[in-house]
Formats: sequence, C-alpha cells, structure tokens
Amino acid sequence: MQKAYASILLHKWSIAKTVSVLSVVTAVIWGGNAFVKLNMTHIVHVSLNGQEVGVVKDKAIVEQYVADKSDELEKSNKDLHLVVRTPKVTYTDEKAFLAETNEQEVLTKLAGAMYAQPVGTELLVDGKPMGILKDQETASQMLDQIKTTVVKKKDSGKVKVLSATPSEPIGEVELQKVDFVQKVELKDIPIQPQDVVNPEELRKKLETGDVQPTKYTVEKGDCVSCIAKKFNIPKQMIYQNNPWIVDDMIKAGQQLDLTVLQPTLAVRTVEKVVEQQEVQYETEYQKDDTMRVGNDQTIKEGKNGLKKVIILVTKINGLMIEETVQNEEIVQEPVKALVRKGTKVIKGEGTGKFAWPVVSSTISSTFGYRWGTLHKGVDLTSSNKNIMAADNGKVVYAGNKNDGYGNQIILDHMNGYRTLYGHLSQINVTSGKIVEKGEKIGYMGSTGDSTGVHLHFEVQRNGTPENPLKYLNR
Repeated sequence: MQKAYASILLHKWSIAKTVSVLSVVTAVIWGGNAFVKLNMTHIVHVSLNGQEVGVVKDKAIVEQYVADKSDELEKSNKDLHLVVRTPKVTYTDEKAFLAETNEQEVLTKLAGAMYAQPVGTELLVDGKPMGILKDQETASQMLDQIKTTVVKKKDSGKVKVLSATPSEPIGEVELQKVDFVQKVELKDIPIQPQDVVNPEELRKKLETGDVQPTKYTVEKGDCVSCIAKKFNIPKQMIYQNNPWIVDDMIKAGQQLDLTVLQPTLAVRTVEKVVEQQEVQYETEYQKDDTMRVGNDQTIKEGKNGLKKVIILVTKINGLMIEETVQNEEIVQEPVKALVRKGTKVIKGEGTGKFAWPVVSSTISSTFGYRWGTLHKGVDLTSSNKNIMAADNGKVVYAGNKNDGYGNQIILDHMNGYRTLYGHLSQINVTSGKIVEKGEKIGYMGSTGDSTGVHLHFEVQRNGTPENPLKYLNR
C-alpha cells in the first residue's frame, strides 16, 4: 500500500511538470507573436514605368514630391510654355516585419525621370503652318487683336446715304458677326525654344502678307479711274490709301499710295445698318381735253413718305463686298398728288411709278457715296436674268459708252425721269424705240467694270441721280 501511494505521487509530479513546461512554451509563443505583431509596419513599393525603384512609408511622400517638382519645372523658364513629363508611377502596399525604407533614393530616381518639355502653339491657316507662339493664350490674344484692328477701322465703306436730304444721318450700325475667312487652327506641339516667334511680327505678317509699299507719282492727264485701270487695282483702294483726295481731284507730281495688301488672314465682319429712306409719292392724273398736250395743273400737292430699311453689310478687312436688304418697313405713308393733265397722250410717256426691272431680285449694293465717289444706283442680282423697262419710255441710248457700265440702255420717260440699265450681256432694243412698262429690253451680264453678274439700275430726275429705292418698294 505504501508502494502504491508513492506511485500516485510520482504520477502527479509528472503531470505538474508537464503543465509547467506547456505554460512556459505558451508564454514564449504568445510573447513572440506579440513582438512580431508590434514590429509589423505598412510600406509602399514604388515603381516607375513598371520597374520598382524602392520603398516608402507613405505614397503621399511621392505624390507631394511630384507636385512640387512639377511646379518647379513649369516655372523654370517664363518665356516658354513648359509641359512636365512624368513617368508612370504605381504603388504596391505591403505589411512587413522590421521593414526598411529608402525614400531619398526613390525621390532621387524620380527626379531623374522628370523633365520639362517646351511646348508651343502652332498657328495653321487653311492647314498651312504660319508660326509657333508661346501658348494658346498668346495665340488667341494675337488673333483677337487682328479682328479688333479691322473692326476699329474708321472708314466703314459707307460714308453717307443720299436721299432727298443729303445730310440725313446713316442711323445705327450694329456689329453682328466677326470671323476669319480662312480656317484657323491652334495646335500644341513639342518644340525647341528657338522655334517660338514674336507675336507682333507674326501679326504683321498675317495682316499684310509681306506686301511691300507701292508709291506712284501722278502724271499729266491721270485720273483716279485711269490709274486704277493701269495698275489693275480697285478705285476703292486708292481712295482708302489716299484720304486727302476730294472730288477725284489729283494733280501731276502728287504721290499716291497704291499699296494693295494681300493679308494671309482675312477678317470678315457683318454689320446691320438701319437707314431711313424716302418713299416717292404717286401722282394721279385727271385728263382734261381742254388743256394742251404737255401742260398740267397741280390740284393737290403730293408728299413723300418714309421707310425704315435694314441692310446687312458684309466686309472683308474693312472693305465692303456685299450689301443685302434684310427688311423694309413703311413708317410714314406717302400722300398721292392729284394733277390735271392734257388728254393727248404722248407715246412712250411714263406713268411716274416704277416697277422692279428684275423679277425676284436681291440688292447687292445700295445707292450712296462709297470711298469718295457716288454709287448712282442700286445693284440687283437674280436667278431670272431678264431685264425689263421700269416704266413706259423711249430708248435714247443702247450700246457701250466705255464709262464703266459696259453694255447699257437709257430710257427717257418723257416726264422728267430717265432710267439706266448697266452691265448687260445682251441688248434687245435699239435707240428710238418706244417701250412699255414691263417689256423685256435686255439680259443681265457683267460687262464694263463689274464684279459678277448683276444689273446696275439708276433713276435720274431732271438729270440728277436719285435713290431708286425711293421709288421701288417690296
């Protein structure tokens, strides 16, 4: 029994010893895990263009460095537009035991991979390179300056509009549109610093086309139109370049500026012009067989009316190329005159009321002064090229006078009025013929000093040209 008791004690001791060893091992393992856990850190592997260059604690360090370095490189040359080229930076997060980082080495390699690339803005006109400017802002400012220069030109090409009262003001002029005739493109491209041109020099090149000044000394027998024909330039350019010319008066020995610029970049403007024009009153005749032919007596005075006309004027580089009547509105109706007249009708005598000489016509140029000279009529265009007599009358001229109107017809309406039809390609009447209102007399063309097919139509009253729109209404 004593032996059994000793055996039991020995067994308990073994168990106790085992428990103690297990406790120590457990404590060691737990302590080791805690140590490892305590020394595990978050790191970031940094790669440039797919190749790892080092380890940092936080990717924010790299991102901040990229931002600061980019700002520094962009400002390194104020005369150039610099675009910073940066490698593709990627990050891989990891937790590691007692990991070491090398931020400075990563940043050094990143600095070596970043650089500033000079980038300029290339200006293309109709696809052709014109020059390279610092940046888009500089290019846009230069283009705006070209537009502004044209818009601010004092010679609007429409000095005044004639009516019964020559001093009548033009009225409001509203700029509707400003653009370039050519296609303009701005494209950013990599450059070398020496590629950038001076914006002022490029602007002058675009505005003048590098044309050199042309001077001419007036010779004996010269006239403005003669000089224009001799040099094949528009008379308008002579008036514009030499504003001192008044009433076409030039003298031998005077020097004219005949420079005709050929801008590489042309500015087109569209202006809305509001004018007030007279509307000629009609005359009603009471035939009286007691009065001699040609005699008349006014029973009631007539009074001209007024209409508001809206005209769209298109110019290129300040020079008018087209006028279009957009709208007409009667603001004051004319008062009809009543006249007692002899009963014997003179063949070919006009009614005093004019019809449009072209069906469905569009006005391409109105009546008035243009660059120091009077445009004595209106220019009409239409898909219907037939020209008709605006009123009854007698053909007093049918041919070419070499006065700029080319083939022309002049009708005498035997009531103080005459009408002229110019630039015809075909004349269908002869001098002395009596024509009726609406009868075809010719065919529209571009003979004489004409740009494009159209009819030049004049109304003359007692030898003085008057605005045809005064007698014609839509």
